[in-house]
Amino acid sequence: MLKRRIASEIVAIFNDPARDERPVVRRPDGLFGPRSVTWRVHGDVTSMMVGGISSLLLQMLHPAVLAGVWDHSNFRGDMHGRLRRTAKFVALTTYGGREDAEAAIARVRAIHGSLGGTLPDGTAYRADDPKLLAWVHATETVSFLAGWRRYAEPRMSLADQDRYFAEMAQLGEALGANPVPCSRVEALALIDTMRPELLADERTREVAQLVLRAPVHRRAAEPLLRLTMQAAVDLLPVWARRMHGLDRPAPLIPLVRAGTLGVARTLRWAFG
Repeated sequence: MLKRRIASEIVAIFNDPARDERPVVRRPDGLFGPRSVTWRVHGDVTSMMVGGISSLLLQMLHPAVLAGVWDHSNFRGDMHGRLRRTAKFVALTTYGGREDAEAAIARVRAIHGSLGGTLPDGTAYRADDPKLLAWVHATETVSFLAGWRRYAEPRMSLADQDRYFAEMAQLGEALGANPVPCSRVEALALIDTMRPELLADERTREVAQLVLRAPVHRRAAEPLLRLTMQAAVDLLPVWARRMHGLDRPAPLIPLVRAGTLGVARTLRWAFG
């Protein structure tokens, strides 16, 4: 059955069969619940893939975020695994039961608490720096919402947009971020205040290319993932695309958006 085949291919992207990984089961007793805007936004596969990759490209423009990846992860050998683990954390904290979500948060905090180092310019950094975590949280939520609005709900009300940030604030606070934006305006303002600290250099470009060209282990999913990467670049703010040197020719943009919208509709049909 076509629907089942499409769904199984997507499930396999995010769950490693060798580790017997399975999709997170939705439970109403988690951090948010079925009536939350967060459940709605995070429930769309395509917009979350696009927003997730876009957020990583935005986050790595901060030298300390990039250094954390550069110094403490096997990103060259296991970029797909890193992306999959990030997606699993988002799914677990969104849809898992409260106990499982809180355990996942505790694991991430423990990892962050053990990581740190020195930037190329000699500045010390720590992965659990509240300001750095606020940057990661703001860029992630802004990107997820931007993906949702572009490919699922373009007429989303401002009230629901702000409600999304207010709901997600509890996750940001639980991870140790400070300050944590509680509205779209606050999130965009936080990103704007951090822009003087951003940098794009050879290391940034190397990691960005590894993200955008991460090997696809399931051939049937390769066209989808390559289109997703293009849509993620397109979702970036103009200034961020320029910092990465990833400006797209204008005639290609409508094709990327139309193709991604078609994929989004197909996956919603496949997952019911």
